[in-house]
Formats: sequence, structure tokens, C-alpha cells
Amino acid sequence: MTPVADLPPDLRARIEGRDAIVFDGECVLCSGFFRFMLKRDRAGRFRYATAQSDLGQALYAALGLPTDFFETNLVIVDGRIYRKVDAFAAAMRALPAPWPVLGVAAWLPGWLKVSVYNVIARNRYRLFGRHDSCMVPDTALRARFLPGGYALGGPGQLG
Repeated sequence: MTPVADLPPDLRARIEGRDAIVFDGECVLCSGFFRFMLKRDRAGRFRYATAQSDLGQALYAALGLPTDFFETNLVIVDGRIYRKVDAFAAAMRALPAPWPVLGVAAWLPGWLKVSVYNVIARNRYRLFGRHDSCMVPDTALRARFLPGGYALGGPGQLG
């Protein structure tokens, strides 16, 4: 977990103090997680960005993560940036019932969380597939993205 306060000031400003999810827009599994969250976050707590967007790229770089292979979604909740299983757990805890119960995933032993997550992350394109084309968000959906969180055109980018 990394505090948002540790990010450069320009990135903190772009996040706008919001809870957010940054996901791999090319990964079917990751995009499915985005759609799952979007449907269940009726209060509109979260804003979104693809890892391939300008904002996503800047966040991954600032966190010392690769900007060409996205082994983790980033979930920002209450000023903290979570990765891997802890990101999933934080997102689930932020949803209305019954979903917070899945937040117990954060309490799994570290060796188990890391091993299982890494196997899935490294093989996610082979197991779940990869998008060849991008969805075009309507006006309402665009409002749910952070500024610079999607770009027009290009694989994996919403536009």
C-alpha cells in the first residue's frame, strides 16, 4: 500500500482526491473487473482509468511499475493505493453488501496471495483473452473516468 500523498503533486491533482481503479484495458479479466465494479458501485464512489491511458502510464511509472505489461490493477481508496490481491480486497470493502465480505482476501497469507495472483496475472491473456478493439464510452460513462484516464483510439484504450 502506497499513500497517494507520496505521488508527485501533478498526479495527486489529476486523481482529484477520488477513489479510483486503474485497469488494463486490453485484458478481458481486468475489463470484466471494471464492468463488475461499475455495475455495483451505484453511489459512483469510484472513478476509472485504463493503464494504457496518459494518467495510467504516469501512475504506473510513479509507482515504479512497468508501463508496458500491467500485472496489477491499482485501486485507490481513502488516499491509499493498493495492488494485486489487496487492490481487489480494498475495492470489495468499498462496495455495498454483500461484497465487503470478499475483503477478507487481504488477510490471506502473503505467500498465498502473491503466488496465486502472479500465476493468474502472468497468464491472464492466455486464460481469459485480450480485447482487439476498444469500447466507446458514452457521455455518462466518460463522466466516471478521471481526466486523462482514457484516450481515443488504440488497442486497450477506451475511446
